[in-house]
Amino acid sequence: MPFEPDYRHVVTAIENRKPVRLPLYEHYINDESIEGISGRRVVGLLDGDQADRREYFTQFCGFWREMTYDTVSYEVCTSNTMPGAGALIGERAGVIRNRADFDAYPWDDLPRIYWETAGPRFDTLRECLPPGMKAVGGVGNGVFETSEDIVGYQQLCYMQADDPELFAELYVRIGDFLLNVWSTLLERYSDVFAVCRIGDDMGFKTATLLSPRTLLRHVVPQYRRMIARIHQAKKRFLLHSCGNIFAIMDGLIDAGIDAKHSNEDAIAPFDEWIERYNDKIALVGGVDTDRLCRMSPADVYEYTLDQGRRYRSMAKGFILGSGNSIPPYVPKEGYLAMIRAAQTLREEENG
Repeated sequence: MPFEPDYRHVVTAIENRKPVRLPLYEHYINDESIEGISGRRVVGLLDGDQADRREYFTQFCGFWREMTYDTVSYEVCTSNTMPGAGALIGERAGVIRNRADFDAYPWDDLPRIYWETAGPRFDTLRECLPPGMKAVGGVGNGVFETSEDIVGYQQLCYMQADDPELFAELYVRIGDFLLNVWSTLLERYSDVFAVCRIGDDMGFKTATLLSPRTLLRHVVPQYRRMIARIHQAKKRFLLHSCGNIFAIMDGLIDAGIDAKHSNEDAIAPFDEWIERYNDKIALVGGVDTDRLCRMSPADVYEYTLDQGRRYRSMAKGFILGSGNSIPPYVPKEGYLAMIRAAQTLREEENG
């Protein structure tokens, strides 16, 4: 029987309840891999005209359905629209370095600039979603990543020491901007998104990128504002954050996150995430992306089967997928082996 997506399985899991059918999730699948696996062109189409955008989302959504996902993951990142952005990925130095830069920055114009790019893309995504399928995502880049993108990580550290008042104001203004665009998204595209999601990498292998106290004081309160608005719209919120962020997890849960994604075995096995937080939030992922790269397809298949059975029995709300994403360097054979294992798990559940 052809696969029929049903986004409600994902919503049920994010609500920390066990869905009837095991859902699959990826934070991101790169266009090159989609094109290489499907044999259909997608690379470059998104930046073309409206006909190209429609073809892109038709092929994009079709791929996720063929891989038996109930939802697609899609977002439009603020980093693609904010003037002077690029420090996050090292393209340039931060555009805000002092009070004068901060005051001159076009904060009030940011929502308009964002929607010039995001609106046409979300409109076309709506047109191309198959029946039963919705999106997980929305406004890409979180509070901390946005600060890194327009200030730069090193300069943020200097700013915190040299001008703590400016440092505090920076996060409030970022929070204002993100709350504005999220509110607009919820008003215009509530029918498109089954679950709201933000990606915001706040840690590395052994700790958070800023002190837990700093993140809890300046970053987490902005999440509390956004999540309250998302919950007001009767949507659930998934946080994707890489790194060792155990020191701020209780604060994030108190701020209202419904689910957490991104796990790396070198930091902690997925079991630990389940043991610590299963009673409070849903857990998403479970198959370290490094394993998809290094293991043979046969081993990926067996590993995913074994771990998927365990996680499904251990966790209330569990969604299977990679621990991070599917960038271009992940072998398509490893990725497809994980997908086949997920389908086998579903067949086992159906008897």
